[in-house]
Amino acid sequence: MLDEGSPVPVSVVRARVTTDASGARTQLPVVITPDGVLEPLLEYFLARSHDRSLSWMKKVAHAVLLFLEYLFRNPDERSNYRLFLNFSQRLYTGTCDVASGNDPSGLGWRPMNSKSAKRIVSALNDFFDFLGLNRPVALSFNPKWAGSSYDRMIDEVAFQYRRDRAFLGHTWATSAEVAGIQGRAIRPKKEVKVETSRPPTFPEEHFEKLLTEGFRVGERVDYRGILITMLLHCAGFRESEPFHLFTSDVMPDPSNTASALVLIHHPSQGAAPSTWNASVGSKKQFKNRRDYLQQAWNLNPRNEVMGPRHAGWKGGAHEIEFESLYYRAYWFSSWWGEFFLSIWYRYLEELALMTREHPFAFVNTARDPLGEMYSIDQFSKAHARAVQRIGLEVSKKNGTTPHGHRYAYGQRLVKAGVPRESIRRFMHHGSLESQEPYTAPSLADSFRELSEAETRLQQLNEFGRRKLMGLV
Repeated sequence: MLDEGSPVPVSVVRARVTTDASGARTQLPVVITPDGVLEPLLEYFLARSHDRSLSWMKKVAHAVLLFLEYLFRNPDERSNYRLFLNFSQRLYTGTCDVASGNDPSGLGWRPMNSKSAKRIVSALNDFFDFLGLNRPVALSFNPKWAGSSYDRMIDEVAFQYRRDRAFLGHTWATSAEVAGIQGRAIRPKKEVKVETSRPPTFPEEHFEKLLTEGFRVGERVDYRGILITMLLHCAGFRESEPFHLFTSDVMPDPSNTASALVLIHHPSQGAAPSTWNASVGSKKQFKNRRDYLQQAWNLNPRNEVMGPRHAGWKGGAHEIEFESLYYRAYWFSSWWGEFFLSIWYRYLEELALMTREHPFAFVNTARDPLGEMYSIDQFSKAHARAVQRIGLEVSKKNGTTPHGHRYAYGQRLVKAGVPRESIRRFMHHGSLESQEPYTAPSLADSFRELSEAETRLQQLNEFGRRKLMGLV
């Protein structure tokens, strides 16, 4: 057992993985132990790399890291189903004694909220299920198996998990069971349902000031920051989505040439722009954006790389009208499309002076390396500074982070009486339920509806009383 306070010798790092004789490499997070890469987890990620995001892999790697830390601090429990039970309970309760503050394990875990704990447990459930189905050593543990001690540890735990799962009941349900796809009589610890007094929307009364004053420093205007913020606030995009935009994805709208038609294509399956091939005197066609990025730029889609260039792609309902998979910008109000195009032309004047080794629209314009892909982290910091310049506090609760703009877009659509199905389309959701966090009424709206309902009820009662008096 490790001494109290000594670090557990495991960590998560970025890696490029080659699985065959081709030149294709996959970027993944891997868990490193003193014996090297934790291979069971690597196998799991490689098996799911085609349909799960890097963000999902990072969360699973974090869950496995926590579980390994717990294993190291509790080696005597590894052969008993109580290991799983106790681990999940420590996520909820923390590892310190409430009265004394002591933690003999040295883990120093603070209590998690139900949502975070449930995600960790569900991630491990699915991982152990995968090992049981795909690694025979985990399905039927073999003490003579000659893997590393850490791989063996994980496989043994997966074996114990499958053997004792019936005893784990409410504490260890798979993600499918949590979602209600498969049922158990007892569920994981329920989350406390809450009603917020106000959805975390960016305050509309400050938005124009944010654009005109927040993104201005002296005589310099950050057109790039204005454009990204408008895509979030005026067209409802998620924060990561504008970072997949190519310069060729913005054009005058044929139905109103003063307004911008913006199509943010799927990072890998979207249609690629054509490029001129001087050697044959014609345009070169690419199969999709992945093919284009690899052949023309030696790059991979941004949702498949780790580090500063990473930009997630959550998915949802794509459109195909222009023979591609994409999200279209639905400007609300429509005037914003015209303002966007005018700012876009200003930005292109700056972009024309940059040397780029990629096709992405948003780049470093004032700091080295000039022309390098602009990162989400850089934008988040620039947005925070812009918010502070206009005298607002940066806070998720107040809606003054980038994601607050998507909430503001959804709230405007609701207040304008836009039907739910249209809101789903405009916000690129795959289902009507997905829009509910963005369209829920504020506490003030709820009180107003209650007051209006009371007025209607009083009018009905008064009408009924007058009819009764007419009988006298």
